Amino acid sequence: MIPGASEYGIDVEFDDDEVADLLAVRPDDVASAPALSFSRNVFLPLTTACRYTCTYCTYFDPPGEATLLSREEIRRTLRMGADAGCTEALFTFGDKPDERYERIHAQLAEWGHDSVHDYLREACEIALEEGLLPHSNPGDLTTAEMAPLAEVNASMGVMLETTADVDAHAGPRAKNPGQRLNTIRAAGELGVPFTTGVLVGIGETWRDRAESLLAIRDLHRRYNHVQEVIVQNVVPNERSRFDRPSVETMRRVVAMARHALPAEISVQVPPNLSPTRDLLDCGVDDLGGVSPVTDDYVNPDYAWPALDELERIAAHADVPLHERLPVYERYLPADLRSDGFDGTPAPDPVAADREWVAPQIREALTAGDEAGARYRAVLENEG
Repeated sequence: MIPGASEYGIDVEFDDDEVADLLAVRPDDVASAPALSFSRNVFLPLTTACRYTCTYCTYFDPPGEATLLSREEIRRTLRMGADAGCTEALFTFGDKPDERYERIHAQLAEWGHDSVHDYLREACEIALEEGLLPHSNPGDLTTAEMAPLAEVNASMGVMLETTADVDAHAGPRAKNPGQRLNTIRAAGELGVPFTTGVLVGIGETWRDRAESLLAIRDLHRRYNHVQEVIVQNVVPNERSRFDRPSVETMRRVVAMARHALPAEISVQVPPNLSPTRDLLDCGVDDLGGVSPVTDDYVNPDYAWPALDELERIAAHADVPLHERLPVYERYLPADLRSDGFDGTPAPDPVAADREWVAPQIREALTAGDEAGARYRAVLENEG
């Protein structure tokens, strides 16, 4: 039983034979991808506050030290990203920071917001004004909390990390796998193109890894909303007591992901954290969001590679590299896809009153301004 699953009504179960079959998968059992993709983004850490204190994470600051990005800082960073040709505004922060940090709560109230999620919506609207498509990773959300954010995001995400109860999540505010799965389910119910993933090396077992991938697959089968799954290794840092997993471990987990997940779901590895070249023949087809203007604030010791390094990675695999939008093309309406689109369109979302792309995002993609032209150019190049 997944910890917290019954609390959130998560009815994911695992067949022992299916788990055993997945555990038997090795890199030779999967094929290399015919191409690699990436998204050009600008990274905006709305706040470094978090209610969790995971022992591998350097992102959160103690109460009293964390602050909020101001509207002016947000707009200035977004303009840098637009000037650099970015199409994605990646917003992230810790889980419900205003529940733990009085300073953050007071700052939000002073700026006229009831919650950090309310402020995030404003930040996403600023991103659209400045010519970038929002992709938000705001941690655990209920369906009611996610709904207003879905209206202003091209896609959203949260890392499942693992379905196991691991010591890395221990403490008075422990991260709950059932709650994470509930967030992934909420995105499916709302029809939000979604990114999730597993974190390798935080104390989980091989069976835990298999079950985590199967849980993601099961929720995608119900809602068709998972666009990519990240397979990320933990990395050493000033707080982490975990060793970086071996290349052999990562090759096996990536192969398991490719084998377990439907073909339409991309398997991504972060090129600033992973032994990327050693994983390309295991089914990797995406290198994630890479920023030419901002740091990886979650892993500040590990700089993003430059675009020419991504090109060298693709050349190493002897495959083409193309830029993509934060929302995958199969989720776009037919009239917005590129002329060369040859993928499988996503079925209509479960949410009967919406398309995968919210009206504000459609308006941005079809706009006659410079940003709209930039988005469409990326689509045409991808096609």
